[in-house]
Amino acid sequence: MIPPHKVDEILSAARIDEVIGEFVNLKKSGSSLKGLSPWTDEKSPSFMVSPAKGIFKDFSSGKGGNVVSFIMEHEHFTYPEALRWLAKRYSIEIEEEKPSPEMEEARNERESLYVINEFARDWFAEQMWESDEGQNVGLSYFKERGFTETIIKKFQLGYNPDDFQAFTDVALAKGYKDEYLLATALVKEKNDKKYDGYKGRVIFPIHNLSGRVIGFGGRTLKADKNIPKYINSPENAIYNKSASLYGLYYAKQAIAKGDVCYLVEGYTDVISFHQKGVENTVASSGTALTRGQIKLISRYTQNITLVYDGDPAGIKASLRGIDLILEEGMHVKVVLLPDGHDPDSFSKEHDGIAIKEHLEGNARDFIGFKADLLMTEAAGDPIKTNDVIHAMVDSIALIPDTILRSLYITECSRLMDVSETALISELNKVLRKNHRTKFRGDRRREEIPEAPLIENDFKKEEQFVEDTVEHQERDLLRIMVNYYDQAFQMEDPTGEDEEVEQLNILEFLIDEIQGDDISFETESYQKLFSEVAKNFNETKDFQPSTYIHHEDEVIRNLFIDLMSFPYNLDNWERKDIWVSSEEKKLRRAVIESIYAYKSKRIERMIKNNQELMKDQVLLGADPDDFLITQMKLEEVKLQINKTLGRTILH
Repeated sequence: MIPPHKVDEILSAARIDEVIGEFVNLKKSGSSLKGLSPWTDEKSPSFMVSPAKGIFKDFSSGKGGNVVSFIMEHEHFTYPEALRWLAKRYSIEIEEEKPSPEMEEARNERESLYVINEFARDWFAEQMWESDEGQNVGLSYFKERGFTETIIKKFQLGYNPDDFQAFTDVALAKGYKDEYLLATALVKEKNDKKYDGYKGRVIFPIHNLSGRVIGFGGRTLKADKNIPKYINSPENAIYNKSASLYGLYYAKQAIAKGDVCYLVEGYTDVISFHQKGVENTVASSGTALTRGQIKLISRYTQNITLVYDGDPAGIKASLRGIDLILEEGMHVKVVLLPDGHDPDSFSKEHDGIAIKEHLEGNARDFIGFKADLLMTEAAGDPIKTNDVIHAMVDSIALIPDTILRSLYITECSRLMDVSETALISELNKVLRKNHRTKFRGDRRREEIPEAPLIENDFKKEEQFVEDTVEHQERDLLRIMVNYYDQAFQMEDPTGEDEEVEQLNILEFLIDEIQGDDISFETESYQKLFSEVAKNFNETKDFQPSTYIHHEDEVIRNLFIDLMSFPYNLDNWERKDIWVSSEEKKLRRAVIESIYAYKSKRIERMIKNNQELMKDQVLLGADPDDFLITQMKLEEVKLQINKTLGRTILH
């Protein structure tokens, strides 16, 4: 564990322009630096670095952060790994805090498993390349599959001799403990006798994101049907099947750059595609696709293309994976290879260009793929067709994005020849059911909030958009965090006060918002505001670095995003181009932002009061209380608009 004072030392020493400059060619642009995005292919630079603020923002990919988060994103490091990289870069020695006995024991176990796996990887490779049996059996098998020596070495493939305890004897002689050898299943035990777990198999090491070996897959080369074709490492302290993907260590850069991940089934499928240049390919290692695996992919892209055999088993597998991917809010397409082909065999008959063209040209959106597949099975049967439609709607209901759901409903209506109104009605039933299931428990039914439904009335949808205050809340926060150290002069409408009060912008906005007991409607905005207000009220100080390096990812990312601008105003005055910047009109910007926001909130309160009054009067209630409230709200609105009017005119 890195002590807090060492973290501070690393962050103080690390210059963001120096660090990023090692990976991106940066050029001066006003007070910032600009370069081409390291994550997307672009011709016009949109990657900005602000040395003064200590942040970067990539406007093409949307990524942003501080010097640590850049290293994490670019090198795919964990937070501690990124800190250690920076410490080494700036020659800072880290004396890590001594962990507790329990932590030390867990760390020792994990490290022991890593060490054993890495020893086994090297031993398996040595046996394949240097022993007669390894060359004649293991290496020959891989070469017969069409793998080059370069790709074999890249994926660190190997071979365990067909001997009862060849590996076991060597590992025990090296002093590796029984408990760890058994935990990896590299060694097994029966009737008090230990033997090789992978004897007579070619070996596929499985790596984590940093390239360390966490497990193995082993394929038998025997035709005996009583022997499983593939075996895999059991789960242990370093290997979790549901959160691991074969080939991801080698594929992550290509996935991020291509903004799509090709998901196949087997080890050889991955290796074959990589050998042909389709390096953004991974496999689920013989297990059904899991949420953990999908979340791993989501670190690098929101787009997954499932590549499956054209046989019924492959097709059914793709359907199971589709719903999981949709539920995680990601985009999914499907490519079915020609009959009789899997990715491995398909790659043997085609070069890299042809493979990429086939994948891109035949990738189908899930809805068209699923509709064609299920409707073929229904074959005109009304009952089966009804089941198909329900299955389609069930999948669409999993999509978190309301707009995307609407688009898929429209497409489903066209493909299935069913009215959009009927599909929307069915979708809303499913959404309500899913929502109530999610919140089932001790809550009373009437306390459960409704799930957001799809409206079939576009005017209502437009009205909803107009009523939102999200952009105004964002603008308030943007002004707060960018002009926190500046003041503006309050207007004196009488012109009699010779010393008009100077107000700090941050303090003024906090007082205005908290004084009227306003809470931001956008959850992340309220979270950041609460943190800023709490710290400022306690210390009367504001340090941007507190939020740039904040431990809460939501606060950190939002703060950096608010501080980032896609364009800089260079010193245009020297070119006789005069720009009226926001800094030169701070009073107007501040007053407009807070009072326009309050005005919108008041308008909504007035509207809600009117609607409530109508409902209650119909039930026989006295409208006087509502009228009094209405008058008070209208008076507040009038005062706000007067203030806004003076600001705009001046």
